Amino acid sequence: MTEEVLVTVEDGVQIITINRPDARNAMTLAAAHLIAAALDELDARDDLRIGILTGAGNSFCAGMDLKGFLRGERPSLPDRGFGGLTKRPPKKPLIAAVEGYALAGGFELVLACDLVVAADNAQFGVPEVKRGLAATAGGLVRLPRQLPYRVAMELILTGDMFPATRAHACGLVNRLTPPGGALSEAKKLAQSIAANGPLSVAASKRVVVESQDWPADELWDRQTALTEHIFVSVDAREGSAAFAEKRKPVWQGK
Repeated sequence: MTEEVLVTVEDGVQIITINRPDARNAMTLAAAHLIAAALDELDARDDLRIGILTGAGNSFCAGMDLKGFLRGERPSLPDRGFGGLTKRPPKKPLIAAVEGYALAGGFELVLACDLVVAADNAQFGVPEVKRGLAATAGGLVRLPRQLPYRVAMELILTGDMFPATRAHACGLVNRLTPPGGALSEAKKLAQSIAANGPLSVAASKRVVVESQDWPADELWDRQTALTEHIFVSVDAREGSAAFAEKRKPVWQGK
């Protein structure tokens, strides 16, 4: 059988490709386990700075494999969520590179990523209500945080398609590309992030993600607790020295 998930590394960027193009990359339990393992590797390896999640062929992911569902299989891991991602994203940044369809759980994978690059003809959606289901892998809770409330509610209650051009206008997509260009542009975006201090990037992502529900009177203390180590790090000195010496910094992650 063809490997359902392909994992490659290019210049410190891990690329995870859902590899079921004949099924529009619909998610299986086996694929979910493979994605979870890849994300564990992303966080564990110092030489990996950032990840990209994409789909083979002309689609990102059409959601849950319904044939598997009818056999009693759900492609979610108890502690990781749909596709091994939605409940527990990696500590390091993750970019979704979207071509074609990102629907149902596929869209929820996108919502679990930190940045999104999409072809301008891509289509997003949470059509679960049309199937008598509910978008419980993140659609119901993440969409209202990442889109204007009424736009999110319309998508959730109608189950209608959400074109990439409108998603970009609403701030859900960072960059649009011509069809076929999403992965290439995602690699460029990844490299611009990978060039920065790894401690700074990791701590910055953590503060942004975790601060959503911090009490106002604890906000600054909690931020300090997650970022103070950066300012006394070897990398902080290296970044300042590199700036003064007009050269590229050599990060150690220390």
